Amino acid sequence: MSGHSVQNVDDIDFSDIEAKYQVQFDDGLENIIVVDGVPVIDPSKADRLLTKIAKEFTKKGISVKVDDIFIPWDEKTGKSKGYVFVEFRNVDDAILAVAAMDKHPFDAKHTFKVNHFTDVEKFAELDETYEEPETEEYLPKEHLRAWLADPQGRDQYVTYRGDEVNIFWHGKPSQSELAYKPEWKDFLYVAWSPLGTFIATLHRQGVRLWGGPSWKPVQRFAHPMVKLIDFSPCENYLVTWSNEPIVVPEGAIQGPQYFSPDDEGNNIAVWDIKSGDLLRTFSTYTETEPGTPKKQMPWPALKWSPDDQFVGRLTSGEMISVYEAPSMVLNGKKSLKIEGVVDFEWCPQGEKDREDAEKERSGKSTKKARENILAYWTPEFANQPARVTLLAFPSRTILRQKNLFNVTECKLHWQNQGDFLCVKVDRHTKTKKSIFCNLEIFRLREKDYPVEVVELKDTVLDFSWEPKGERFAIVSSSDPNLGNPGPGITIKTEVSFYQLDRAKNDFRLLRHLPNRTSNAIRWSPRGRHVVLATVGSSSKSELEFWDLDLHTDERSDKSTIEWGSGLASIGAADHYGVTDVEWDPSGRYLATSASAWTHTLENGFAIWDFRGQELVKLLQDRFKQFIWRPRPPTLLTKEKQKQIRRNLKEYSRAFDEEDAAEESNVSAELIALRKRLVDEWNAWRLLRKKEIGEKGESKKEGDEEKEEIEVWIDEVIEQSEEVVE
Repeated sequence: MSGHSVQNVDDIDFSDIEAKYQVQFDDGLENIIVVDGVPVIDPSKADRLLTKIAKEFTKKGISVKVDDIFIPWDEKTGKSKGYVFVEFRNVDDAILAVAAMDKHPFDAKHTFKVNHFTDVEKFAELDETYEEPETEEYLPKEHLRAWLADPQGRDQYVTYRGDEVNIFWHGKPSQSELAYKPEWKDFLYVAWSPLGTFIATLHRQGVRLWGGPSWKPVQRFAHPMVKLIDFSPCENYLVTWSNEPIVVPEGAIQGPQYFSPDDEGNNIAVWDIKSGDLLRTFSTYTETEPGTPKKQMPWPALKWSPDDQFVGRLTSGEMISVYEAPSMVLNGKKSLKIEGVVDFEWCPQGEKDREDAEKERSGKSTKKARENILAYWTPEFANQPARVTLLAFPSRTILRQKNLFNVTECKLHWQNQGDFLCVKVDRHTKTKKSIFCNLEIFRLREKDYPVEVVELKDTVLDFSWEPKGERFAIVSSSDPNLGNPGPGITIKTEVSFYQLDRAKNDFRLLRHLPNRTSNAIRWSPRGRHVVLATVGSSSKSELEFWDLDLHTDERSDKSTIEWGSGLASIGAADHYGVTDVEWDPSGRYLATSASAWTHTLENGFAIWDFRGQELVKLLQDRFKQFIWRPRPPTLLTKEKQKQIRRNLKEYSRAFDEEDAAEESNVSAELIALRKRLVDEWNAWRLLRKKEIGEKGESKKEGDEEKEEIEVWIDEVIEQSEEVVE
């Protein structure tokens, strides 16, 4: 044996190698969650339950495998304990799962209650000694309808020019002012919500909603490359559309406010405005036969019932699918199968319907409020006539059907209170060489829903009901150039007004206006006044202002008034290149605009009063949009509104005094300005005179040319103002 000493293996230091190759174990349990509210099952049903739970998580964009879920079992009963543990790869996924799945409805009897596993341990070891919590300072939120409390009762409007948006107050010249100048960048266009609470901007990333006195961001919806939006009538939901299908990149943010892999390939998204949550997505297009072009997508693609309870979607030629909000589940678990269906529209909810629904909810009335009603039409096929149907929903009761013959096209026009439905039927002769029109008018407030027919010989280009009224106006034409107008040719039209004659129980012609170029009808939101406009023409741009009750307002015995004699022209104007015509919510002002999105000639906008007097006109290059801010329905009862109308002179006296005070202030300022200018002129003359005298070039006093300065002062002797209801 050699002289080298042998070292014992136990004496060798391996610490450096152990430290290098040591496996690190994660002692934390933050990546584990506890899901309570799970059905209690036998072991035989475990696989089905685990698969179902994993699927529910995946629907919310949270990836979970069956192997990641653990079911604890009760040794005594042999059944599960009603909760499960789910393990995730990291803490972030666990946090997202708790936020997305807590209070998630698993089925009709079970709702998930989700917590972090560490929270269970923390609450179990919670110190039972009570400590007074610190009181947080109360920070009131801004009122989203604060603009309605404006002391002058002014309305607002938004303009979009170039890259610049401005929101203005509109009133008398002294009351018109800039309300807000936002710094919004890189957006497609702006849009008000139906009740005026929000203004929306469309960006590459999605939609932003703004509101309140400070115009802070209220909500956002992440729909990349969004192109179109549509609000539900009560502003509870928002629908967005993009021509580019939804794509969810790997590693993208997941959660209730974002798209999940299940949404990929769809184009339409439905969002909850208050929470910002995504409710559901849909595909835009249906399959078409090879070689046939895709039809233009109608917008809105989803149509809301007036109370926001339901939203309908048309599958052309096959069915109408109605979904319940906010769950977005198919009502009755089945669609309305309607062979050949072309279009449908919901009946608006009138003031009477809202009152009845409110009384039913509060228990003040046992009378059941009217159900939602939708109207749809089907064309002629298989030896069956075309048909218009009124359907109550959700009972799905058919209220009325009307057969139609020789039909080319139908358009559904509801009166805004839901009292009448006009079906504009384009019909062809048996030879199919010419088109004429019938108006089929359903009366929704009468027994068995009677239908009146108005037969016309010409093609109807536009139809419009008077708001809250029993009158309507149509634009018709028999111009031979109608089907194929050449450049620079303006189509000759005729305008007709009709009214329901209660004595004869049908709709009668009030007035016929021949030899027009008007192609658009714009009723005041208060009714009575209407504007006939020539829109989109390169050669004509006329505006005609009409009053349908001009000579009937102050007559007590209206039975002696000649039929149609109240309709009179009260003004005419012209706005070259007009592309948009819109009344303000009060019905006192009309805005016309020429958008650069349509043409680039004399873009800008003008504001007129209801008689056609021009108040404001601005020509602005790159001008794109002018939109009045809508107002919600009044909170005043019918009795209070009637009381105000009866005492209108008393209220108007206060406004007359304000107008007089404002006029006198303006006059005083104008007189002071003129006096100052005259004083400055006289002072300058004296100074010049003195300079000339010092040079010895002054003339004799008797030879001096005299100059007399006169000050003209305009004084208003009397001013009268007509109040339009």
